[in-house]
Amino acid sequence: MAERYGGVHSPGGPPAAAARPRRRSRAGARANALFVAPVPLLLTAFGQDPLGLAFDLAAFFVLIGAAWLTREGLRAEDAYDARPTARRPALPRKMLGAAATGAGLALAGLPALGGALVLAVLGMALHVAAFGIDPLRNKHAAGAPGWQSERVARAVDEAEAHLAAMRDAVARTGDRPLTARVEGFAATARALFRRVEEDPRDLPQARRWLGVYLLGARDAARKYADLSGRVRDPQARDAFTSLLDDLEQGFARRTETMLLDDRSDLDIEIDVLRDRLDREGVAMGRKDD
Repeated sequence: MAERYGGVHSPGGPPAAAARPRRRSRAGARANALFVAPVPLLLTAFGQDPLGLAFDLAAFFVLIGAAWLTREGLRAEDAYDARPTARRPALPRKMLGAAATGAGLALAGLPALGGALVLAVLGMALHVAAFGIDPLRNKHAAGAPGWQSERVARAVDEAEAHLAAMRDAVARTGDRPLTARVEGFAATARALFRRVEEDPRDLPQARRWLGVYLLGARDAARKYADLSGRVRDPQARDAFTSLLDDLEQGFARRTETMLLDDRSDLDIEIDVLRDRLDREGVAMGRKDD
């Protein structure tokens, strides 16, 4: 039977992954609080001798770096969790953030070596307890071979990079409505990404959309941004907006086609199973005779 690895999809509707409610980001108040926690070191640093001043200032900057690493690690984990197929983060930012937190607290405890060690161990332990560690394994679609999921993950990472480059280019124009328009297109494109991640066998059908078309859209966005930086050209803006409309419709149709293919596969499975049951019933009837 032609098995599909992904979840159940509604014919004619959006992919299941795109329909799921978006999770609340982990990079919220707790992560932002890490940027505030080192501030008292600035208040106490300038009332000390030069050595104490150096230790406190070093501790402040190390702890700020640890907060940044932790926040970026949480964002990377959010992206990892949102995708059915994903590679583990290349850089374990949360674990590096825990180590940097320990180092920063140790600097704050110096020159008392014993107190510095206690603060370092306690800080790392509390950091891991509060934020956990980074994902350590690649995530594959259920039932899909690892090599196939790896190909999908690489293709989607490349496609996401093209979308990010488009967003950055249009953001340079300062045109907020157009930036929002690019975000809307990105949401439609990501519905196709999620579809391919849920069933990696769809990658050959979608590869041109994830690569060639998005690469062309990225280049068009950059050229429009460069032109907009020199002169405001309403016709160029209209042409770029029209391109986004055409691309969005194309991505939506491609996703719809894949969903209809799933429905066809299901219908075939049902027909094959019914035929087998009919034959089995006939065979049993003859045996009873």
